[in-house]
Amino acid sequence: MEKISESTKKKDHAAKISGRALYVDDHVIDGMLHGKLLHSVKAKARIAEIKLPELPDGYFVVDKSDVAGTNRVHIVLDDTPVYAEDTVEYVGEPILMVVGPECKEVERILHEIVVVYEEQEPLLDMRKSDVVFFNYNYAKGDIEKALAEADRVVIETFQTGYQEQAYLETQGIIAYPHDGRMTVHGSMQCPYYVHGAVAKALGYNAKDVQVIQDVTGGGFGGKEAFPSILACQTAVAAKKANKPVKVIYDRREDMEFTSKRHPSICTYKVAIKNGEITGMDINVLYNSGAYTTLSPVVLQRGLICANGVYRIDNLQVAGRAVKTNTVPSGAYRGFGAPQTFFAAELMMAHIARELGVDSLELKEKYMVKQGDTTSTSGKYHFHVPLPEMIQRMDELTGYRAKRQLYKKQTGRYRKGIGMSLFFHGCGFTGSGERDYIKAVVKIRKNTDDTVEVLASNTDIGQGLKTTFCKIVADTLGIDFDQVHIENPDTDRVPDSGPTVASRSLMTVGGLLQRAAKKLKKEWRPGEEQLIEERYVEPDYLIPFNLEEFKGDAYPTYSWSVNVIELEVDTLTATHKILGAWGIYDVGVPIDLNILHGQMQGGLIQGMGYASMEQMDYNDKGVIRNNSYSDYIVPTAVDVPKLVTEFINNPYPYGPYGAKGAGELPVVGVAPAYIEAMENALNICINKIPFTPEDTMKGLQEVNQ
Repeated sequence: MEKISESTKKKDHAAKISGRALYVDDHVIDGMLHGKLLHSVKAKARIAEIKLPELPDGYFVVDKSDVAGTNRVHIVLDDTPVYAEDTVEYVGEPILMVVGPECKEVERILHEIVVVYEEQEPLLDMRKSDVVFFNYNYAKGDIEKALAEADRVVIETFQTGYQEQAYLETQGIIAYPHDGRMTVHGSMQCPYYVHGAVAKALGYNAKDVQVIQDVTGGGFGGKEAFPSILACQTAVAAKKANKPVKVIYDRREDMEFTSKRHPSICTYKVAIKNGEITGMDINVLYNSGAYTTLSPVVLQRGLICANGVYRIDNLQVAGRAVKTNTVPSGAYRGFGAPQTFFAAELMMAHIARELGVDSLELKEKYMVKQGDTTSTSGKYHFHVPLPEMIQRMDELTGYRAKRQLYKKQTGRYRKGIGMSLFFHGCGFTGSGERDYIKAVVKIRKNTDDTVEVLASNTDIGQGLKTTFCKIVADTLGIDFDQVHIENPDTDRVPDSGPTVASRSLMTVGGLLQRAAKKLKKEWRPGEEQLIEERYVEPDYLIPFNLEEFKGDAYPTYSWSVNVIELEVDTLTATHKILGAWGIYDVGVPIDLNILHGQMQGGLIQGMGYASMEQMDYNDKGVIRNNSYSDYIVPTAVDVPKLVTEFINNPYPYGPYGAKGAGELPVVGVAPAYIEAMENALNICINKIPFTPEDTMKGLQEVNQ
């Protein structure tokens, strides 16, 4: 084990364990008002009239007419209104905010407001949508020839649903005006995203907006773009009141009206000739919901991953993200990849069944290696450790032997085991890091020879404060306690980019290591010094062209193999997970304790996605399961034996050889889980979540 991998006490451990850490709802400011949003109860309608009750002194309403800047939230295409205009496009769209000094009175007023709607027919089924927000396609080889010359063409469609981020802390923002400026703080992943959005909504210059991240109780992607929306609404209210305004979502509001993982429908057409896979024609459909938010980049990643870890010379991939009158979809850990990896892995398993061979045997035949061409005609520049990971997994689990043992079982209790192979492309897709993010970090050495890390990346539970400080301390050769980091404040830290895309440690941590090396050379005891470092793209990359979808989509890849073993009770149709294993290549681990926590949490999150996290809307576009009573997530009693291991595969351009880690563990769990179900029940499955109800239906079909 590398010295840098040894675990240390987290920087925020004492504050959190003692209860001293302040989350957004813990903050109280003199004169602070409370805001509560009025959400649309219709999926698609024109707002004909809004009838307000008499408002007591000190209470007022904020709506579109109060937006001094642009009534659009700056995300990607800027189509999400700050407040609804003449129409509403989904159940939950914010129409106005009631603001006042007492929460109960605010809620009373809110419940007495009458909105007169002229209802229109909502479009809820993504398959019927003709409003295409984004449409990408790419190809290599000659798929038409491969299909025409095939002995057989296997066609299957796979479906995935919503997944709620289920973070511990709900969405929350405080905004307050002062000295001609607006300060916003709250629960968030990306302070500079919020900064740009608020400036645009208020019509302010960038220098007149300050954004501070409060201690944040989890995100999983749910606090990437949504805080920009809530911050704009809250800042507009604070500007109108000329007082601080706090808005905190309750749990039902948060679960019903905030962004989810994109539901997907993926259709695979696979050409087979002489027992060989000769081509894949893949069509991907994502449900964006009512507005675009982050759909373009989510879809891009999903398409890049559509053929999994497999070398397919004749490949065509097309994808659309379409509009429906449902809650806008957004970022979620894995960011579009879990949907297509689920489809790709199960497609390979089902082809193996068609060919009468073991699924792992087929997968090993086609999995990529260093030097191979990627799906987008880039290159796998570095070692692909899948063979040794598979071998180690077989040693840990007895996978190959159990796979044969569990075939064609009878009896009430039946076991199954499944394996998935997958990657996560580290960092922003294509040239986004170079052309759009342009990350900057700083390190300040104080006169007492302590050092402060200045970066805009946030610790939302993944341990970034600790790992950043470890990198700087170890590089400088000073004690860990001499290095400090605070929650980002845009008045104090440069824009080092958002906390997304498994980029923070690899990219920003790399910049901090370079800055620390400079500081070490220039170190002057007792003097204040400030070192700045800017992102420079590695020169080995094949330029990525988004129009053609060609080139290196990512600078490198993190790899993983997952195995799930489970038992199905064929009488009750319930599933019991007997064990879950993950082997991970994240380059060189920077802190093993943190990483084991990340990987084990990701395994459990993936199990929920595969088996129980069922969320849908009714025929009116209303998400009904909006609490933990009816949206079921894994709890402590669902946690099986978990085994997580890491291999050492240094990335030469990462700090100490580190690569991306945070999103990797959730990407490939679902296909391993479903392949285990198929092994146990001897059926084919094409959807997740695959619940006990689905299991009962599958058993009934087998027994007919």
